[in-house]
Amino acid sequence: MHMDDEPNAGAAGGGRALSAYQLALRERLLAAPVVAPPTPWRPVFEPYAAVGGLLGIGFGVHPDSGHDLVMVVSRDGHGLFDAVTGERLARDRDPDPEDSTPDAVPDLSCPGLGVLAGSRVRIAGLFGGGLHTTTADGWTLEVVAPAWPNDRVLLSTDGGLPHPGPHGERWWHVFHSTYSELRAAGFSPSGRTLAVATSSDLTLWAR
Repeated sequence: MHMDDEPNAGAAGGGRALSAYQLALRERLLAAPVVAPPTPWRPVFEPYAAVGGLLGIGFGVHPDSGHDLVMVVSRDGHGLFDAVTGERLARDRDPDPEDSTPDAVPDLSCPGLGVLAGSRVRIAGLFGGGLHTTTADGWTLEVVAPAWPNDRVLLSTDGGLPHPGPHGERWWHVFHSTYSELRAAGFSPSGRTLAVATSSDLTLWAR
């Protein structure tokens, strides 16, 4: 969702002004403060893991514990985090040049590292791709920009926009990217992890 900062932006240039419905929705999104996701979600980091030059992230599964894993691709190399404990499990500061970023292959993947060595992990972020935006039990994630270019991440259990109920009951504004560019946001395939990655850091919630 992208709504211009000015209510009638584009009208002078031949564009269509926002309708009353769009303006009301925009104002509700702008008025919603950032809040923590509700139970059963809990933060994995306090408050995030700093990753300078982050390009994208992808998910894997620990072969022994079954924990969700998050692979991070940055300009400084690759890293692997346990999405339950927050522990950094592996780090490669000097990946092979042909595998350092996911744009070299059609499926936007990079070689796994650590316990994911021998597999490939699809990466969502600067070069494209995406993460799951819904879970099997009814959680939904949306990225909106009522004050572009600052993205906001919304978590909900009401099926998504237009979120008719009050903020904090069945929809929550959980992240506001005011200082870095949003790279990716979404759930792990299991639905047990929620990740938000920006150009400077990684935020995780688990359940």
